Amino acid sequence: MVDLAARTERLDAYLDERGLEAVWFAKPNGFAWLTGGDNVVDADADFGVGAAGYDGDLRVITDDIEADRLADEELPDAVAVESFPWHANSLAEAVTERSPAPAAADFDVPGFERVDGSRLRQPLTDDDVERYRELGREAAAAVETVCRNLEPEDPEYEVAAGIDISLASRDVDTPVVLVGGAERAQRYRHYTPSDATLGDYALVSVTAERAGLYASLTRTVAFDAPDWLEERHRAAARVEATALAATEAAAAGELTGSDGPDTAGDVFDTIRTAYDAVGFAGEWREHHQGGAAGFAGREWIATPESNEPVRWPMGYAWNPTVQGAKSEDTHLVAPDRTETLTKTGQWPTHEVEPVDIEGVATEPRELSAPVIR
Repeated sequence: MVDLAARTERLDAYLDERGLEAVWFAKPNGFAWLTGGDNVVDADADFGVGAAGYDGDLRVITDDIEADRLADEELPDAVAVESFPWHANSLAEAVTERSPAPAAADFDVPGFERVDGSRLRQPLTDDDVERYRELGREAAAAVETVCRNLEPEDPEYEVAAGIDISLASRDVDTPVVLVGGAERAQRYRHYTPSDATLGDYALVSVTAERAGLYASLTRTVAFDAPDWLEERHRAAARVEATALAATEAAAAGELTGSDGPDTAGDVFDTIRTAYDAVGFAGEWREHHQGGAAGFAGREWIATPESNEPVRWPMGYAWNPTVQGAKSEDTHLVAPDRTETLTKTGQWPTHEVEPVDIEGVATEPRELSAPVIR
């Protein structure tokens, strides 16, 4: 169950700040954040079958096809459900008719402002963190189960199908499943599955979602490891360790020493410096480096100009790559601890030191290592 009081406290502040009477969420992650429920029927749709709103009270508007199911299976008792005839209105029209104004929404409602749901979802609440831990363990267990059984002759798309099934059996969706065998993992940073066989090694990268929360991880399995794989993986891992240490410093306001909040751009500066230090300058240009995670695969992605504040407690999924190698897990960064969420304790790790950069702690981190078969 979500902490509704924590949500409504943030929404009260948002409505006061913007001079609004109501705010509405129909995108799946916004709906899940506010209610803990799922409003998805068509996974290809931009928004779901119901809109969750707050105007001092929590309520959901949906059509009469979905109303009973959402009330019975998806929503807390505290959330009232209002329905409209499926043939009479669109969801946007129904919200317009029933909402006080002025109002905001995260989908296109004529006359309403657009709300940036990401800012409202940060930082995570205590109940978010507990559910995030469960998701991280489930996602890692599913992916690692498949990866332990890989063979060089396996086609990439069959591996992807196995991961989908393994996660679905745990009631976890897979918006991203990338499987790259030795040839394609070296050529592409987004190795969408093909009929190519794995060959000498494989990279498996997954973003898993349940109840609106997202966790990302990458696992490396080598059968006949190329000579360069260990060096490149360790270089990527040192960049990940550096990004994680910089995130801790930024969240504490200690990375730059400036009076203002430390930002995603400040963390990105340390990432770029780390690539230089590990001997792979310029690799950061070939793929995004990740960023904050929670109720989106990335609530924001760090770029050189990012001004998003770095906050805690929050999930962070950094995913540095060096051609043919990648290091990625989802970590919780909190004031009193940093923990790897996508961890089972059954996959090998290695001790990795962050690059020595001013403002960044250099204590070693335990990060996921390649499995050598």
